[in-house]
Amino acid sequence: MTIIPCEKENIKTIIEGTNDYNLSKVAALAATWTPLDYVATDDDGVVIGGLLSGIGYWNGLEIRILWVDEAHRNKGIGRQLLQHVENTAAAKGATIAMLDTFDFQAANFYTKNGYEVVGTLKNFPQGHDRIYFSKKLAI
Repeated sequence: MTIIPCEKENIKTIIEGTNDYNLSKVAALAATWTPLDYVATDDDGVVIGGLLSGIGYWNGLEIRILWVDEAHRNKGIGRQLLQHVENTAAAKGATIAMLDTFDFQAANFYTKNGYEVVGTLKNFPQGHDRIYFSKKLAI
């Protein structure tokens, strides 16, 4: 056996192999990944925030990134983006939302928006914690 750096063309093989195995253990509720990516713009059309997420095989909303420009924070933009994607995902059949953040990012924000801590990776990065959240979505 030889281990070499992964080339771009090998990524599909790895993903398909993982998906095939997972789906052999638990039947899919959705056929594919459904992206739910949104931006918030100001009155001039400038992007001031965004959220990258999607619904996976088992109807879980996976929130990967939520960002609001520093000059526009604490104005409800993040909350509106989050509520929009939660409502959209629930309408598409998602039953749970999940995400992770760091203690220096938005842990309190997610708690205020109804998310519960389901796990913590202590001292990563050094001196900080990585926090995993979930929230049941109303259908």
